[in-house]
Amino acid sequence: MRRMNTRQAISEAILRTKLLASMLTLLVTITACSPSNQPVPTPTTPPILPSQTPQATATLSPPSTPTPLTCLTGQGRVEAGALDSFKPAQQFRVYLPPCYDEKTDERYPVLYLLHGQTYTDDQWVRLGATNVLDELIHSGESAPFIIVFPDDRYWNLEAGPGFGDRLITAIIPYIDSTYRTIADRNHRAIGGMSRGAGWSLRLGLTQWKLFSVIGLHSLAVLQKDSTKIRTWVTAIPASSRPQIFMDVGDKDQELIMDEQVESQFNDFGMTHEWHLYGGAHTEEYWSAHVQEYIRWYAEQWNAAQ
Repeated sequence: MRRMNTRQAISEAILRTKLLASMLTLLVTITACSPSNQPVPTPTTPPILPSQTPQATATLSPPSTPTPLTCLTGQGRVEAGALDSFKPAQQFRVYLPPCYDEKTDERYPVLYLLHGQTYTDDQWVRLGATNVLDELIHSGESAPFIIVFPDDRYWNLEAGPGFGDRLITAIIPYIDSTYRTIADRNHRAIGGMSRGAGWSLRLGLTQWKLFSVIGLHSLAVLQKDSTKIRTWVTAIPASSRPQIFMDVGDKDQELIMDEQVESQFNDFGMTHEWHLYGGAHTEEYWSAHVQEYIRWYAEQWNAAQ
């Protein structure tokens, strides 16, 4: 065992004390310089700016649209007229479509509808022709057009120029000068029932420069006209042949004659529609088909738009 004297022990104790003090000083210095003792900045919330009130923006109004015409949902009107230069006076009725009085710059096609023998110019109106056209116009299925109902009540009287002459030379010019018609062949039609269909056959074929559409409903051919159809048809240029609609009931007394006329149309290549329905030569039959008739006339002009 190593032994130390007192003096030597005291010296070593002093040395250890100094060494320990040096170490303590160094430790304090190191601790003081450590980053862990640096204050850590506390994250700060970005300053809350005063809320900004959205600026008002200009609102663009849609372009103003014309106020819808209330007449578009209304009914057409029928007015009566007469040409007093004839004795007795030549009477007629005229249907003017909805908005005719408001749309004063618009012109219209015109349909001449002829009534049957022993009837008067109100027959087509009574059977609903004008109501049907109102409905087709309201639904957008038909462009509006004018209908003229000439009166042929004096068919059995000597009353000056015949009805056909009055229609061609007086009624049509008067209508074109008084009402806003489109006064040309492509916008003029003629049709009728019974005797009125007989007139439509004669005038539609002989006056083909005036009419582009012919309706023959329960056709009653006028006396001696059946032998003239060949001549009339062949005189019409192929490019100007009218559109034709024919219909008759299977119990109609005119059926045989109507079939002969239709056969001649076929022989000469005259394009036409032919309809054989159940029924007789009566107002009940015509009333049942009046919607089909008016729709067909409307379609001719709709197709041409």
